[in-house]
Amino acid sequence: MTRLLTVLLGSAALFASTAAPLSSRAADAPKAGEVSKADRALHEQVLTLDTHLDTPEHFARQGWSMAERHAVKADGTQVDLPRMDTGGLDGGFFVIYTAQGELTAEGYRQARDFALERATEIREMVAAHSDRFQLAYTADDAERINKAGKKFVFQSIENSWPMGEDLTLMDTFYKTGVRMAGPVHFKNNQFADSSTDKPIWHGFSPLGLRWLAEANRLGILIDVSHASDDVVDQAVQLSKVPIIASHSGARAIYDHPRNLDDGRLKKIADAGGVICINSVYLKNTAASPERLAALKALGTAPDSETATEAEMVAYLKKRAEVDAKFPPVRASFEDFVASLTHTLKLVGPQHVGIGADWDGGGGVIGFEDVADLPKVTARLKAAGYTDADVAAIWGGNVLRVVRQAQDYATQQAAKAKPIG
Repeated sequence: MTRLLTVLLGSAALFASTAAPLSSRAADAPKAGEVSKADRALHEQVLTLDTHLDTPEHFARQGWSMAERHAVKADGTQVDLPRMDTGGLDGGFFVIYTAQGELTAEGYRQARDFALERATEIREMVAAHSDRFQLAYTADDAERINKAGKKFVFQSIENSWPMGEDLTLMDTFYKTGVRMAGPVHFKNNQFADSSTDKPIWHGFSPLGLRWLAEANRLGILIDVSHASDDVVDQAVQLSKVPIIASHSGARAIYDHPRNLDDGRLKKIADAGGVICINSVYLKNTAASPERLAALKALGTAPDSETATEAEMVAYLKKRAEVDAKFPPVRASFEDFVASLTHTLKLVGPQHVGIGADWDGGGGVIGFEDVADLPKVTARLKAAGYTDADVAAIWGGNVLRVVRQAQDYATQQAAKAKPIG
């Protein structure tokens, strides 16, 4: 099922105004005065990545191309190659996301097939635009690809439900290029408890503990975003290498179970891990009864994988009318900055990254798509962070833990290799 409806609910006000021309670079550029020439130069200099790009949701979308400039106000998307160029985004983790379903043999089979198809779509996108994109399997790959002037594409799994009860599938996904995986999403599954469901395992299940060990063995970075507090605690304690929260926020800024409390932010950092700040769950954005009724009357958004682009645009136009009549409550860039700076002050710049949840519900007023990324660099510099700090936050910290996970796997493989 498409995640577009989730994106629309999270960023609804974007569609209330007239869409900018898709070919206009100026429309997506940071507004004058917000980013200085020096800040922009620094932003272009550092390797810049995002740890949670749900953009593969759109790769099978009829009439949609990663190589063309789109506009979030017009078609609901937040990442494409031209906007990556405008925002100085060098690459990141492109997500294989599967919405949670039944914990049955048939449910596992369907989820497996869906996830493998999504992994194929990621590889096909890269192959179709090989002059500008390249798959990355290691931290060294990302740095090499960046120096060559291309965008690097890591793959990650959000919700490991598609692995069913057969952990050999983790090796299958590893071979497709997956280098980060989260055990769970909005609902509990066979591996672990979700942060937004009633606990059944009180952390990892017995199978989930094996999942964790297998991720360590292969060199797949463990992602605890969406996982329950117990899962976070156990992952920190049991993982042989630092872990990551690929798209999480500070609970001190907004008290929501998807966010992390100060104690767990410190736990992840103290164990060498990285917390990547997202742009959702920043404030209470509950809709009014009138808005909910209007949305219900509007109906479900078309499936992005089967609908035509014209059908998608027509739906968004109707959605804009609802938004104009019953405006949604939205967080702002200042709310995002508050979550980011709180976490930085708490754990230090060596343990923070950016995972805004683009194309998966992210985006706030003043920070609408990846074209706006230089604003973050400007705010970091204004807050007194050094150029080295900025480089660490934008990519260095994440590549460090990717490298640590892979180094551990290499060492374990060498130990297991027969002598003689």
